[in-house]
Amino acid sequence: MLLSSRTSRTGALLAAGASVALLAAAAPRPATPLGIGDRLFPYLGNPGYDVRAYDISFTYKGDNSKPLDAVTRIDATATSRLDRVNLDFSHGTVRSVEVNGAPADFATGGEDLVVTPAQPVLAGTPLRITVRHTSDPMPDKDTEVGWVRTDDGLVMANQADAAHRVFPCNDHPADKAMFTFRIKAPKAYTAVANGRPVAQARTDTATGWIYRTAHPMATELAQVSIGRSTVLHQQGPHGLPVRHVVPTKDIEALKPWVDKTPAQLAWMENKIGPYPFENYGVLIAGATTGFELETQTLSLFEREVFTRKEYPKWYVESIMVHELAHQWFGDSVSPHTWSDLWLNEGHATWYEALYAQEKADRPMETRMRNAYRDSDAWRASGGPPAAPKAPEPGQKISIFRPVVYDGSALVLYALRQEIGKEKFERVEREWVSTHRDATATTADFTALASRVAGRDLSGFFHAWLYGKKTPPMPGHPDWKTQAAQRARK
Repeated sequence: MLLSSRTSRTGALLAAGASVALLAAAAPRPATPLGIGDRLFPYLGNPGYDVRAYDISFTYKGDNSKPLDAVTRIDATATSRLDRVNLDFSHGTVRSVEVNGAPADFATGGEDLVVTPAQPVLAGTPLRITVRHTSDPMPDKDTEVGWVRTDDGLVMANQADAAHRVFPCNDHPADKAMFTFRIKAPKAYTAVANGRPVAQARTDTATGWIYRTAHPMATELAQVSIGRSTVLHQQGPHGLPVRHVVPTKDIEALKPWVDKTPAQLAWMENKIGPYPFENYGVLIAGATTGFELETQTLSLFEREVFTRKEYPKWYVESIMVHELAHQWFGDSVSPHTWSDLWLNEGHATWYEALYAQEKADRPMETRMRNAYRDSDAWRASGGPPAAPKAPEPGQKISIFRPVVYDGSALVLYALRQEIGKEKFERVEREWVSTHRDATATTADFTALASRVAGRDLSGFFHAWLYGKKTPPMPGHPDWKTQAAQRARK
């Protein structure tokens, strides 16, 4: 995700809307929300099972203020005996639940849908859940966000804690799974989702699409776009399918921008290796969100990024590369906990800055020196890169602070200064190849960098990732933080 400082991202998203309406059957004991204990989102995710695949159906009737009819099927394996199963879900009406083919009772607790199977599910056995529900696109006081209403339909923005506002799930990146999306919409609309299109069927009044991922995906990266859009097709490096989703009325203005994607893909592959997924593309939405977002295989952008005249060409292109870099860093290699977010955003910011240096003569060193100047202040307000402060109440995306962007790219700059350019680039390539389609931790990155460097870097990383103050920059003893500069005066 790349947050924008140019607009308030909350104004359009916190409008009053429909309240949560989970209809619950009687439960034998009070429904209790659970979580896997993430430091930043303690109630996110659920223990006791591992999701293998989601199959999600949405029926859109042409009004983005009305709930969509939906069915979510979850194919999982129980990892412990389950008398009850918790799913994350908080913004729709549940009509029925089945577990392993039998009707199940359900209730709500916090932002959890708590399901009681007719029979306990034993450890090591299949857990197949079908939830028939609605999916409400209208915002409420807690929105951040889930569905985003565009000027012609809907898109998803589920980072970091919002996929469960769209569909029932195990909403934590530690539990990646395969996805199938089945979307039905009036014939004037086009629906696109993560992965490859596998089927399409038309009637006189509606069209149905099926999309399926070829690689596992975290719930926060799910994307379904429904709108009056056109899909533009290109070919990337090595014949990679590239498809862009553009509002039909804006094709002329936006096509020159999306046409830059194949060259950007080639640039990224030259830096860190093969693109990790089955296809890629840019999704441009007629909505004001205050951010751009790296949904898997289909990066989400606000239309105004490409249409506002005051944005320099190099700036727009570097933003495109930021989201593209996330396909490797954050999507293919996902954070094991949300405290590992610096690995996502620090790397995306690094390649954004490197692209600007190589393509627009915007020196990396200048940007990093400025970041060093501000780093102590960022750490004071947001915490150190690998131990960010918890989100502000009611502002879940407030974890996306400057310290996880340029403050974390600064850690990578320090690492390159410490071990040298050649070894640093080897770390980068091995990181994305070793952990492809998986999750990884800060400790994993520390171990890899130490192995490549041929020496223990745990002390280096502890100071840079967890220290309240920014350590001295290797090779730049003259660099000072603002606090140090004031003290010297």
